[in-house]
Amino acid sequence: GSGRWSLYLSPRVKFIEAIDPSSAVWVAKKLLKDLKNIRVTQASVEHLPFSDNAFDLVYSLGVLHHVPNTSSAIQHCFEKTKHGGYFLLYLYYNHENRGFVFRFIFRCSNLLRKIISIFPLGLKKVTCNLIATLIYWPLAKLSTIVAFFSISWASKLPLSYYKKTSFFVMRNDALDRFGTPLEKRFSKSEINKMLTQVGFVNIQFSPHEPYWH
Repeated sequence: GSGRWSLYLSPRVKFIEAIDPSSAVWVAKKLLKDLKNIRVTQASVEHLPFSDNAFDLVYSLGVLHHVPNTSSAIQHCFEKTKHGGYFLLYLYYNHENRGFVFRFIFRCSNLLRKIISIFPLGLKKVTCNLIATLIYWPLAKLSTIVAFFSISWASKLPLSYYKKTSFFVMRNDALDRFGTPLEKRFSKSEINKMLTQVGFVNIQFSPHEPYWH
């Protein structure tokens, strides 16, 4: 992606291998060019150019629901994680803990995603920027206002998660959400099964958004 998580982690760790399969790795390289403890590599999760048991922490945030075989990708991540190391994962959830209205709104937005995802890249970016401006930002601000009166009600609003994020993050996530043709969603139990099948133990799900991480 843009390299924003590597930027966040950089002062907290010794060294980072930032990996992306896309030729757009130049975006991350530009963002991270002044950080000496980060190396950006273009590689896919199926062909990681590193030895097994190499990393203390492997993380994949909002990525593996966009690959054809998510369970296989998790297997590759397991192989690169040191014994006794950590794996941080975020996958889109299937709205199992949401009500009918939320699910209906999602179905409508998903139809929109299927249309936008086939646009040419330039038009896709413009469209997703408009979505961030006209939908993400207003709903995020609305949830901020509602939270003054009721935090529980605010959390039920679509996109309430973004009330504390920057507009840059909203733009990036709108493109990730609406610009990608392949999107899979998982239940908590399905994610747990994929992790345990490859050998991960001591699995902890956060009770907070984004679901599930």
